[in-house]
Amino acid sequence: MGSMIDFSRPDGKTAPGYLAEPAIAKEHAPGVVMLEEWWGVNEQIKETADRLAAAGFRVLVPDLYRGRVAATGDEANHLMQGLDFGDAAMQDARGAATFLKSTGSLKVGVTGFCMGGALALLSAMHVSDYDAAVIWYGYPPTEAGDPANIRIPIMLHWAIDDEHFPLEGAERIEERLVAGKVHHQTHRYLAKHAFYNPGGLGNHDPDAAETAWERTVEFFNENLK
Repeated sequence: MGSMIDFSRPDGKTAPGYLAEPAIAKEHAPGVVMLEEWWGVNEQIKETADRLAAAGFRVLVPDLYRGRVAATGDEANHLMQGLDFGDAAMQDARGAATFLKSTGSLKVGVTGFCMGGALALLSAMHVSDYDAAVIWYGYPPTEAGDPANIRIPIMLHWAIDDEHFPLEGAERIEERLVAGKVHHQTHRYLAKHAFYNPGGLGNHDPDAAETAWERTVEFFNENLK
């Protein structure tokens, strides 16, 4: 089980976050900044952070909504629309990466689900603090940046039947990654959006979820340890 902490942002402000540490503490264990779905830092995202910590990573989930958690899709959409994505990626997420590196992690990755996937891709494009990234079924608008500029290894999980982030957008990102000769892996699953989340939209696909999870852990082991 992790705990809530406060950490510093690059602009000097503080931000809250959920920190999950490996059960067996290892000096210089790699870190991962995990970015929430549009629901907020709820029990499901905390359990996901705990699970990644159990695999040997120090995981920090910035609380982008500052304690607010959505119970319905409409509420989640309202919270997401009120979020400053640039501030979330350049301040909260970057501050979380700095915290992990300043407290022992030699390498830090970034990952996120849905809205958090879009933020993780933004972070990979615009922030140099990360050593690897894993994107789960989410991406920002085209004008947010060029994936060809990414300079770290990146893995991307896409849902083929995704109504929220259509596969056409994922394909454009893949084309830019190829154009930029970015070291990347892309995986597509015959599933719907948010297939990892047992709750949420009700699209949980256990087989796809476990396959993607195993690939994620292996990828972070290869690139962060």
